[in-house]
Amino acid sequence: MSTEITFALTKGRILKETLRLLAEAGIEPTEDIDNSRKLVFGCSAPGVRLLVIRGLDVPTYVRHGAADIGVVGKDVLLENGGEGLYEPLDLGIARCRLMTAAPVGWTPGSSRVRVATKFTEIARRFFAERGVHADVIKLYGAMELAPMMNLADVIVDIVDTGNTMRANGLEPIDVIADISSRLVVNKAAMRGKHAAIQGIIDALTVAVARRDA
Repeated sequence: MSTEITFALTKGRILKETLRLLAEAGIEPTEDIDNSRKLVFGCSAPGVRLLVIRGLDVPTYVRHGAADIGVVGKDVLLENGGEGLYEPLDLGIARCRLMTAAPVGWTPGSSRVRVATKFTEIARRFFAERGVHADVIKLYGAMELAPMMNLADVIVDIVDTGNTMRANGLEPIDVIADISSRLVVNKAAMRGKHAAIQGIIDALTVAVARRDA
């Protein structure tokens, strides 16, 4: 087994926050990620390389050992499962909430509801636990439009400020989960590269505690 540590990072809006936290832990890319089309980067920390990939792919890369460690949103883990992964640390970045929302004043008329969301598995579990039959409609964006166009009664979506929902006549109802970015580790790599990976976990734990102090 190679002793090199491959660290998968989620591209997009959480990447800058992730890089700031990694820098606090002594892990910095040797190139400017923002101005590069590359996907693999060298790193200031000896024996570590960084991958920049879609958040949905991070658990797959880590689970199958293509990456040893990764950063991914808790929403992705809840939707797709965390089998084969350790989740040793809540990084406390990209905080938001996964919520249900409906048109202002809406009340359920029966034990059956139409739900628009990209989080189909989470939505099915949430409503099933409450004895509600959910007809789940998968959408990839603009969830707020679904109730307006009578495609769905309610939506399940990530809420940050809630401004977009309110601007489209919706109000948040139930908090399904508090979301933030988590550190995930391949179980086999944790055994085979324990010292190196534990060192990264420890350094990030200190960085998180310092930031939150």
